[in-house]
Amino acid sequence: MSATHGHRIDVTQGTDHVRVEIDGRLVAESHRPLRLAETGYPVRYYLPPEDVRMDLLTPSGTHTVCPFKGTASYWSLADGPEDIAWAYPEPHDEVAQIKDHLCFYEAEVV
Repeated sequence: MSATHGHRIDVTQGTDHVRVEIDGRLVAESHRPLRLAETGYPVRYYLPPEDVRMDLLTPSGTHTVCPFKGTASYWSLADGPEDIAWAYPEPHDEVAQIKDHLCFYEAEVV
């Protein structure tokens, strides 16, 4: 757990079945996501890179900075939508467990 000035982030090991399908293609599927609950945001699932079809993704030039998690790098589908996933290659110590795990805008919990 990380809490700063009323802002809280909890990262827990999940057992939910998370699937990411984009344009009819299965891009990721995991039974071991990290569940990140952050003040003011919906719960997000960060998936281990081994559970993501990295061969379908290409790094994008997009980077964003979160004061609570660090700098995020983004990935796009090689032949489709841009910036569909992000990860924190060097997250802040308080959320170190999400390092290199990918989070998708559209993830289905089944």
